[in-house]
Amino acid sequence: MQTKSISDGWLTLSRKCESPHFNQRPEGAKGEVSLLVIHNISLPAGQFGLPYIDQLFQGCLDVEADASFCELEGLTVSAHFLIRRDGEIVQYVSCDDRAWHAGVSHYDGRDGCNDFAIGIELEGTDNCKYTDLQYQQLRMLTLALFDAYPMLNVKTIVGHSDIAPGRKTDPGDSFDWQRYLTSLVG
Repeated sequence: MQTKSISDGWLTLSRKCESPHFNQRPEGAKGEVSLLVIHNISLPAGQFGLPYIDQLFQGCLDVEADASFCELEGLTVSAHFLIRRDGEIVQYVSCDDRAWHAGVSHYDGRDGCNDFAIGIELEGTDNCKYTDLQYQQLRMLTLALFDAYPMLNVKTIVGHSDIAPGRKTDPGDSFDWQRYLTSLVG
């Protein structure tokens, strides 16, 4: 297995699917990458392996494709990464830029987590078990991010629910935090 690394904000050996939904991080310490946020996503909800997540993050989602998509019309959102259920890693935004994944958020006395966070989406739902391949790839990606961004470590990893409590619930009860965090230190 080839080792993946971050070069100029991009993960080597991953599928690149650039999103227009990003901007530059703020200058100085406010924009230093110091938080990793784990999310989940599926479009339509609970369905996997379809092209709609790429379309959403690229701003070209066909809102007629599913009745549930009407609420997504005009939404400008992205993440840095998506890990699909088969383990494929897709990158949408350079880690050096600000992806629009956290929304209204707060962590450790700071608002606007997009300014200083990297967002990883797992294809899944709050109550559907994630795959072994997703955990393997998440571990590999996290370690590559640790190497590239020295302020990241196991203590700076949170769920979307942690930075937007009451508004977000992902990655949900189905995410095995102990398995993931233990794999990073073992």
